[in-house]
Amino acid sequence: MVNPESRPVTGHSEQNRKGIGGVVEFIKHHYRHFNAAALIDASEGYVHHLNSGGKMMVTLAGAMSTAEIGLSLAEMIRSGAVHAITCTGANLEEDVFNLVAHDHYVRLPHYRDLTREDEKALLDRHLNRVTDTCIPEYEAIRRIEDVILGAWLQAESEGKSYFPHEFLYQILLSGQLEHHYQIDPKDSWLLAAAEKNLPIIVPGWEDSTLGNIFAGHCIKGDIKNVHTVRSGIEYMIELADWYRNTVQDCSVGFFQIGGGIAGDFPICVVPMLEQDLLLDGIKKWGYFCQISDSTTSFGSYSGAVPNEKITWGKLDVTSPSFIIESDATIVAPLIFAYVLDQYQPV
Repeated sequence: MVNPESRPVTGHSEQNRKGIGGVVEFIKHHYRHFNAAALIDASEGYVHHLNSGGKMMVTLAGAMSTAEIGLSLAEMIRSGAVHAITCTGANLEEDVFNLVAHDHYVRLPHYRDLTREDEKALLDRHLNRVTDTCIPEYEAIRRIEDVILGAWLQAESEGKSYFPHEFLYQILLSGQLEHHYQIDPKDSWLLAAAEKNLPIIVPGWEDSTLGNIFAGHCIKGDIKNVHTVRSGIEYMIELADWYRNTVQDCSVGFFQIGGGIAGDFPICVVPMLEQDLLLDGIKKWGYFCQISDSTTSFGSYSGAVPNEKITWGKLDVTSPSFIIESDATIVAPLIFAYVLDQYQPV
């Protein structure tokens, strides 16, 4: 049987913004050495980059949306401390899943003790496990499928095509999901991004639940034009335009949570512009920070130290660079709290 202590994830109220200052004072007093000190250094570097007129791209790998990173990231977006996001298809959709089905999620605090039979029992309940949290298939995935299929079909009938995040922006801004909201909408980072029309890059979107669903509808013939959803190559072209236009006026930083395609895809835009397009005067990323617990071995990109990126033309010798070897679900909200407390937007 599934662990009897499993329970629905409890609801939460709006984040107490007044408590951020206390968190920052705690960090400043206690975080003095090793990864703790690196967290302080990276946070101060982030604030200095913004206060110097720079902009920041945040990249999301892993299951940060299911870890409810929106509790802090949404406010970062609203505060103007994030100017673009690159994320996996899973992080894109799972923020919306959480928005409409939070009360139906099930947390398994003793997930390490689950047997194979316990896992099968979760499958039979249509619960898809992500470490200690189960995403409910019908309330989350199928609820969004019903809505986004309509958006795909409408775009196809009009001969139009959009990026994956643009379809979700349309759905969120239309209000058609509002009656399903089960968290404070202020805690949805994707809704905050939609309201600001934030640039989002989603490489490898096909490797996601909604990507699989889209492929399924193409196979069945419901959708005739596979190009109704725009591709990763088009995302790179869009990113190249955004980066070239943005660095004309300021430096762009790179705040990477985890590794994989969410980090590797966008950081390559700089050497592509410089080495493949042979463009002169392309500024390299002006700040870099990575939160990762991956080791530097066996050619691991996720565990590569920032200096390696200098050899690829991604970072400059003078680019402030930080790496925090820790759990991003612990570290990222602390850095975001620090930035929100210290950053003074113009």
